[in-house]
Amino acid sequence: MSGPVDPAQLAEVDRLVGSGNLAAAAQLLEPALAASDQATPGHWLQLAGLRRALKQPRRALDAVHAALVLGPNDFLALVMRAGLLERLGDGEAGTAWEHALAQRPPGDLSGPLANAVSAGERYYAAWKNQREGEFAAITAPFEARADGDAAWRIARFRDNALRRTKVYYSEPTHFHFPGLTQREFHPRTAHPWLADFEAATAAIRDEMLGVMKSERAELVPYLQYQAHEPLAQWRDLNRNPDWTAIHLLKDGERIEANAAQCPVTMKLLEKVPQPAIPGASPTALFSLLAPNTAIPPHVGVNNARLLCHLPLVVPEGCWFRVGAETRFWREGEAFVFDDTMEHEAANPSDQLRVVMIFDLWHPDLVPVERDAISALVGRECTGQTGTPL
Repeated sequence: MSGPVDPAQLAEVDRLVGSGNLAAAAQLLEPALAASDQATPGHWLQLAGLRRALKQPRRALDAVHAALVLGPNDFLALVMRAGLLERLGDGEAGTAWEHALAQRPPGDLSGPLANAVSAGERYYAAWKNQREGEFAAITAPFEARADGDAAWRIARFRDNALRRTKVYYSEPTHFHFPGLTQREFHPRTAHPWLADFEAATAAIRDEMLGVMKSERAELVPYLQYQAHEPLAQWRDLNRNPDWTAIHLLKDGERIEANAAQCPVTMKLLEKVPQPAIPGASPTALFSLLAPNTAIPPHVGVNNARLLCHLPLVVPEGCWFRVGAETRFWREGEAFVFDDTMEHEAANPSDQLRVVMIFDLWHPDLVPVERDAISALVGRECTGQTGTPL
């Protein structure tokens, strides 16, 4: 064991710095740090600062790397490294600034560090813009040759490589079936019946409005669970009338008071490959979100099913995010998404928002897989072995 850095040598380094003899200070400090096994990142950054002031950027970089060996996420060391690489014209400078800025601590910075970080942010923004242009030029001819969905995948591949988008995964709370395609919004081509729902938007909306006005309607809070359950993310919306539902199908059961008043809607649902799982599905409902209400990020129960939204009443500004993609609901524009990927929603307007929601089998599943899922999930939801319907 070589022991700590000699305090007398550190004091002499400080004296030499105070007298302006930076070269001598660096000459003394470097071997002192190399000889110690207890040097701190701060000691190495002091040496890096001396080497930088002496216009020796490569030697300064060596000292910064020694500091980062001891503290890989040290913000000051990362900032100094990025600045030195930028000064050297190194191609890694942009990535280095990306790493440094990712470790920025909360709160305001001050003094020279604040100035260095501001300059780094400007450099990083310019580097990122240049990089985006280069990547777009590379993929443009391939996107031009691709069909709609392939073009989307190439574009998302480019955005992922640029780290413009975070990569999200299916994370169901209860049932995970392996090997299924994971993506936020699924392509329309896999669901040809979407066009029929969109064409019938006005009729479906009229039926929904009729149910809302009916004395026989059953309108309930969307979320209803026991207060002791560990679902803190939902606490503000549990049994809250700000988010309510008119169920047509609930946990595999037809809600006659509502469904009987929606013959067009119920007929259209017959075209959808909905799961038949005792105690769980099919499900179909009108979701009513009150003005100025947000639904927090969350994930669904079972990745073997997808959900469809058909927007019926959508004030301006209402949005829906799944994973890395955010969409604004548009009346009559349906889409299919995976609710086991993190998603959230908001109605920032002063009017009610209404969306029809129903479930469907994930299109990757073959019949025997659907049967197995129905039996197992049905057993969990009903307490007895469910027979696939």
